[in-house]
Amino acid sequence: MMTNRKTSMITLGLFGLFFLSWLFPSSKTNFLSILSDAQALQEVSPTGFFPKQSLDKKELVDAQTKFGLDLFSTLMTKETGKNIVVSPSNIALALSMLYNGASGKTQQEMAGALAVKGINLEAFNQANFALEKSRQTDDHQLQLKIAHSLWARQGFSFRYQFLKNNREYYQAQITNLNFESPESMGIINRWMKETTQGKIGEVVEKINPHDVIFLINAIYFKGVWQTEFDQKLTKEKPFYLSNGQNKKVSFMYRDGEYDYFENSQFQLISLPYAKNRFSLEVFLPKEGISLESISQKLTVGQWKKWMSQLNKKEGILQLPRFNLSYEVDLKNTLESLGMASIFSLSKANFSQLTSENAYVSAIKHKTLVEVDEKGTQPAPMSPLQVKATSVSTSEDKFNMVVNRPFLCIIRDQKTQTIVFIGVITEPG
Repeated sequence: MMTNRKTSMITLGLFGLFFLSWLFPSSKTNFLSILSDAQALQEVSPTGFFPKQSLDKKELVDAQTKFGLDLFSTLMTKETGKNIVVSPSNIALALSMLYNGASGKTQQEMAGALAVKGINLEAFNQANFALEKSRQTDDHQLQLKIAHSLWARQGFSFRYQFLKNNREYYQAQITNLNFESPESMGIINRWMKETTQGKIGEVVEKINPHDVIFLINAIYFKGVWQTEFDQKLTKEKPFYLSNGQNKKVSFMYRDGEYDYFENSQFQLISLPYAKNRFSLEVFLPKEGISLESISQKLTVGQWKKWMSQLNKKEGILQLPRFNLSYEVDLKNTLESLGMASIFSLSKANFSQLTSENAYVSAIKHKTLVEVDEKGTQPAPMSPLQVKATSVSTSEDKFNMVVNRPFLCIIRDQKTQTIVFIGVITEPG
C-alpha cells in the first residue's frame, strides 16, 4: 500500500568556537533536528524502558564523560595523525535535545551511546537542566555561555511535547520563520554572531526549499590564565611531528608551581584559568609512548584517578601556542558507538518529533581553538600579575617541554565536566 507521508531528513550540525554546535539542513525534502526516542517502548510500558526516576548531576557528568571518551577514542582510530578537537559535553547536549524526539530502537541506541539506558526521560532532562545551569558563568575573566535555538519553518508540524521539553529543560529559543524570505538566513546568523561574541558570523549559507528546522546549540568559552605567560619569554623552537619531521613553533615559557603528576607513560600538568573554575590538563607522552596508548586507557575511572593524583610541584613548562580548527562528520563514529538507526531512512524513528518520517543524514562538529600567553580566547583586560614562587633546587623541579604530539583537556573544576578534549599533533 502506497503512503503519502513525506520523508524528512535531519542534518545535525555541531559547530563550535570552543565550542559551538549547530544543526543545519541538507535535505531534498524536509529537515528536522533534535533528538529523543521514547514513544514505541513507552506505548508498551511507560516505565519499562526508563525505570529510574532520578538522575543527579554527578551521574550525568559520568555518563557524558563516558560518551565523550568513547567518542574521542573512536575518532583517534579513524583520524590517525591528525589534530582532533571536540567538545563531548556539547555534542552530548545537542544529542540530548534530539533524544526528546526519538522512539523505539532509535531511542534505545541513543540511550546506550549516551550511557543513560534505564533513565526516565523526564529525569534525564531535569539532570541536563540542573547541570547546564551550574556550568554557566559570566564575568570579565571567565565566560562559559550556553545557548540553544530552534528555527522552524512556518507551517511545519512538530510534536508539542518535543518543543515544550526543549523550551523548558534546554531553554531553547524557538522561532518560526518564513524560510522563503532571504531575511531568515540573516536572522539566524545574527543570533549566532551575538551568542559567540562575533567569533562566528555565518552558520547558515543556504536554506533549501524543503528544509524545515535548524537546531543551533552554541557553547562559548573564554578564559584567561590564573598566571599569564610572559610574552617576552616566548621563543621559536622545533616541534617534533609523528612522521619524524619537525617544524618551528612559538613556545611559551613559565617557571612556577603547578598541579603535576608523572608516571612511566606520561607527564601531566594542570594549568588553571582565573579563579580556578576551569583548567587545561596537558598530557605529554614519554619518549617512545604513543598518544593512542594513553587515549585507550582513558576510562571514566582512570580519568578520575589521574585527576586525584595531581599534586603541587615546582617546575618549568614550555608549551607551544596553537590556533587550530577541526571539522568532522560524526556519522561513522556514532555508528561505531551503536547509534546507527538514526541515519537509516527505513529504520530511524523520530515519531516524538513529528508525524513525518525522518532520519539524520549527517552530524557535523566543528571546533575553533586558540591558546596563547593570556589564555583561551583571551578577553581585553589588564595583565594579571605573575605569582611569586618559593625557591627550590633544580633537582626538585620537573621539566616539561611539550615539543611532540600531546593530549589536552579543558575541565570544569566545579562540575568535573570535560568541556573539550583534543590531540595536538601539529600546532597551528
